[in-house]
Amino acid sequence: MNPIIRNVLAVIAGLVVGSVVNMGIIAISSSIIPPPEGADVTTMDGLKASMHLFQPRHFIFPFLAHALGTLAGAIIAGLIAASHKMKFALSIGLFFMIGGIINVFMLPSPLWFTLVDLVGAYIPMGWIAGKIVSGKK
Repeated sequence: MNPIIRNVLAVIAGLVVGSVVNMGIIAISSSIIPPPEGADVTTMDGLKASMHLFQPRHFIFPFLAHALGTLAGAIIAGLIAASHKMKFALSIGLFFMIGGIINVFMLPSPLWFTLVDLVGAYIPMGWIAGKIVSGKK
């Protein structure tokens, strides 16, 4: 297969797999840690209006979704990429970080979560994935 096509497919597959993992974790999160009493988590407006009710434990699964979705997507991209596996893994981390930044503007969260999420969930997971797929210590 042409390396350029393979690399483009690597990015697409990484984004799709990462998004599926992210949404899967978000989908099961409320069955493990129920949302606060009176919070409407079915709409963006409901989330915005009830964000003040959320405790730190309610942010565990969003962080895991962002981190593990990025990790899974970056691993897939790195495995499929014809070359420069670390760069492709990091590019998935960058794509998801851009999504995380957009999400901060759409759904304001506590500053501590924003910092932990943006600093710890995207680029570090892309880097870890790059190390995994390139086999370097």
